[in-house]
Amino acid sequence: MVDLADMRGVLYPARLPSFHREPAAPHLAGMVRWFWVPRWQLPQGTTSRQEVLPFPASNLVVEPDGVWLHGPTTRGSYRELRGRGWAVGALLRPAGLGSLCADPSRIRDGAVRFAAPDLHRRVVRAMASDGTAVDAFATWMAGCVDPPDDGGLLANEMEDLVATDRTVVRVDQVARHLGVSTRTVQRLARRYVGLPPAAVIRRYRLQEAAQRLRLDPSASIAQAAAELGYADHAHLDADFRTVLGVSPSSYRRTADDQ
Repeated sequence: MVDLADMRGVLYPARLPSFHREPAAPHLAGMVRWFWVPRWQLPQGTTSRQEVLPFPASNLVVEPDGVWLHGPTTRGSYRELRGRGWAVGALLRPAGLGSLCADPSRIRDGAVRFAAPDLHRRVVRAMASDGTAVDAFATWMAGCVDPPDDGGLLANEMEDLVATDRTVVRVDQVARHLGVSTRTVQRLARRYVGLPPAAVIRRYRLQEAAQRLRLDPSASIAQAAAELGYADHAHLDADFRTVLGVSPSSYRRTADDQ
């Protein structure tokens, strides 16, 4: 079952605008992990910096100015919110992305306009009338997006395994669990995620490390590293600096200040 309260990747929860998630209906569960809907209204001249360590996945997002397909990222990301606004997004499963994009690596670390005027009209109308924008989004997906193929469903299994089993820290472990070759795992990740499988694994482990450091002041950085499969403290430190631009200890201090 999808955990809608899963806050892995939200680096500073106190900064979030009004925000909620809704589960995908069973017939869409193979394509969407959940839908997410933020709204914000900030005083004139102020900004709210939203920093996240995204899931190793892509999002299809409807905003007032159009529909965007945001690809997987290799770094942390941020957005500065101003004025008043909203968005309605779908966190895509690998199979869902595979149905929307033939080569996810081409949108890595970026976003492209997605040609879905009917989706945009439906969601904008629902947001303007206090209707159920997620239902409008889901109805569009059910009618306009091809169902998952066999490769996409296997890629979903890969994602589920890495997301839920902290002992999985190597690509050969994924291959063994799925009963396929490491080359097959590499092809699945490239076709349905847009990242190498090792990067998918590291992202989940790094999300969990950041969450552990934020929520458990008694845990040392070395303990977090060991529990999440890092060779040692230095490897976790290097991962933090590469992806987030700060050390684990610096992140812990800034997260505590929120």
